[in-house]
Amino acid sequence: MRRLLYIFLVAVAVLSVGCSRDDARKSILKVYNWADYIDESLLSEFEDWYFEQTGEKVEVVYQLFDINEIMLAKIERGKEDFDVACPSEYIIERMLKNDLLLPINKDFGATPNYLGNVSPFILDVFDKIDGGDKNANDYAVGYMWGTTGFLYNTKYVTSEEADTWNSLWDKKFEKKILVKDAFRDVYSPLLIYANQERIAKGEVTLDELMHDASDESIAVVEGLLKRAKPNIAGWEADFGKELMTKEKAWLNLSWSGDAAWAIEEADAVDVQLDYVVPKEGSIVWFDGWVIPKYAKNIKAASYFINFMCMPKNAIRNMEEIGYVSVIGTPDVMKYMSESAVEAGIKQASDLTYFFGEGADSVIINPVMYPDREVVERCGMMHDSGPRTEAMLAMWSRVKGDNLNNWMVVVIFAAVGMLLVVGVMRKMKKRRRRCRRL
Repeated sequence: MRRLLYIFLVAVAVLSVGCSRDDARKSILKVYNWADYIDESLLSEFEDWYFEQTGEKVEVVYQLFDINEIMLAKIERGKEDFDVACPSEYIIERMLKNDLLLPINKDFGATPNYLGNVSPFILDVFDKIDGGDKNANDYAVGYMWGTTGFLYNTKYVTSEEADTWNSLWDKKFEKKILVKDAFRDVYSPLLIYANQERIAKGEVTLDELMHDASDESIAVVEGLLKRAKPNIAGWEADFGKELMTKEKAWLNLSWSGDAAWAIEEADAVDVQLDYVVPKEGSIVWFDGWVIPKYAKNIKAASYFINFMCMPKNAIRNMEEIGYVSVIGTPDVMKYMSESAVEAGIKQASDLTYFFGEGADSVIINPVMYPDREVVERCGMMHDSGPRTEAMLAMWSRVKGDNLNNWMVVVIFAAVGMLLVVGVMRKMKKRRRRCRRL
């Protein structure tokens, strides 16, 4: 009898511990995001705001990833119970098809719904995400977006040279080009380049090309990349912008957000950089907030996404990281336009596609907000599904060992010297932001 009583008490204790852990988990919000992709002071502010709105306490546990596929693998295994994650559009597509996402509850009671601040342009693009029988806008809310193009040094590269993918094969740039180590972001623009005549004739659309991962198309892109290899100094994930500011490379196949950061940092050391989306076309990419299938704090997750859609928070994030928010309200446009004028930018852009009527001639940073004409020649990447392995094999064949020893030395030197400059610039940006908000 005593033995039975002992077993009973142990079982009760175990269940109590389990229940207490479950209760504790309900007061934690696990956020999984890219590195350097948020104003981290907003995390503690969300905790206060959430308590004000719901009367419930929450603690944000913030974790980072640097590759979409690593983030996805952790969620697929079900061993990580992240509440909010920030994948790119093609990963959102894959997660929807594999039933790895929960729909976002957009009923916030007495709390305002800020999700309506997302630009209609972004909503339309998310409608193109192929989620099988699921609509992406029910399961994902945009966060940041941008283009892929050339970051270039104006001392060595003319605007005409940067405005075409042909520069990849120009002998003038031997060992002076850096390429993003992201096969989709390179494959897709070059596929557009290779099919520009067919696009002009109406034989194929941009969206059809972005779904094309056939052996024939992979072979075409592989040939283009191998021709460019003598000019490629290295394949980079993050260090390209530093090397550009040190003038160790002249052209960088780059994301617009990295380009905006590099242009500002380079200006501080009297290096003139600029950015352009080549005339043949390129891609527009998007990242968005989702709630993974194994999330434990679904309510706080939806409130967090709502919080990030507040215009003032969108502005703070853009100021901090250099990328462009999906929020398309008039106050965001006004703030970004004033910042551009203050920075001496005079070029006006047609942004009616993003901000609506009245935005046909806005003075704004064209690196961050491309003109309508630029966006119209850009496609959106899609998940290549079972063809991914073939694309990765091509990427591996092309890359080989293309990172020279001198480049490794330069990387460490550049990063070390720019750390101090970067910290000082970040502090300056924060002071400026606090004055203006």
